[in-house]
Amino acid sequence: MASDYRSGAPENWFVDPVQLGVPGVRREADVEDNALAWQTDALCSQTDPEAFFPEKGGSTRDAKRVCTTCDVRTECLEYALQNDERFGIWGGLSERERRKLKRRAS
Repeated sequence: MASDYRSGAPENWFVDPVQLGVPGVRREADVEDNALAWQTDALCSQTDPEAFFPEKGGSTRDAKRVCTTCDVRTECLEYALQNDERFGIWGGLSERERRKLKRRAS
């Protein structure tokens, strides 16, 4: 009993990964139209958010480890600096590290 897989697939079997919100898939138009489009590729959006907002004195090691391999780390850090984010790990840096970076740049 042989079956022909080509004729068995429905015509609408393909779903655009951009429409599904699959990380790592952005169109140039998305980037131009939405300043936060980089967030769809952020590795932190696929992990536990609590790691990126630890309790005072808590470890930032796990969050920073995720950031080291993130493709949008630069965009993330730029966003945090431009928007004066006061909490959490952004672009691989803690709030204290971002403050120091801003002071050095001034």
